[in-house]
Amino acid sequence: MFGKKEKQASSKVDLERIPKHIAIIMDGNGRWAQKRHLPRIAGHKRGMETVKTITKAASNLGVKVLTLYAFSTENWKRPEQEVSYLMSLPGKFFDAFVPELIENNVQVNVMGYIDKLPDATRQVVQKAMDDTAQCDGMVLNFALNYGSRSEIVSATQSIAEAVQAGTIDPSDIDEQLFAKHLMTSSLAPYADPDLLIRTSGEQRISNFLLWQIAYSELVFTDGLWPDFNADTLNNAILEFQNRDRRFGGIKSK
Repeated sequence: MFGKKEKQASSKVDLERIPKHIAIIMDGNGRWAQKRHLPRIAGHKRGMETVKTITKAASNLGVKVLTLYAFSTENWKRPEQEVSYLMSLPGKFFDAFVPELIENNVQVNVMGYIDKLPDATRQVVQKAMDDTAQCDGMVLNFALNYGSRSEIVSATQSIAEAVQAGTIDPSDIDEQLFAKHLMTSSLAPYADPDLLIRTSGEQRISNFLLWQIAYSELVFTDGLWPDFNADTLNNAILEFQNRDRRFGGIKSK
């Protein structure tokens, strides 16, 4: 277990009904900085500390997978200086945090078009995955250079190639087979989030896990990501636990 401070935040939730997979769109770093008349990169730096806080809180609650939307395929459109700083963050984050993750049995996974990342970033990411590969507790899953539409297109291409090669018959294609070609396949049986949280008050999905969130509960919070903490996470889980999940059916009486 991580520190006691994070553990206290779980006092109100039902620990028997913790969402197995929580995904978070970490939004609002730039606005947090601008409100304080700071450069946008100051918000990203503070947001990195929030990642550590929420990783600890989620692990202590018994979450199996925590997926964080770190950098989208569309984020390359941002100013070059900001993109360069964002690409340097994995190195700063993993250098400081991986030893603690190993100590607490947390495995790092990174999904996305990793081959398109700068060499230094790609090497840091791969090292973090290699260093934590033997951990079998919570999976800290980063979506880095990730876009859901591109993911779905890539999965379709992969299946089409298999059909062309004769290893898959078109009649074999179903939801289960398709899911195996998505970037979340290694997270099974927790590939699909139970709960998706977005910070900053924005109420959109922004090309994130479009297939996987078909039946996820969505929680939108007004607070900016750098201000998100264990109590905010606790409140989102409480909201999740107060909902009636029917998956298209009806609740038995």
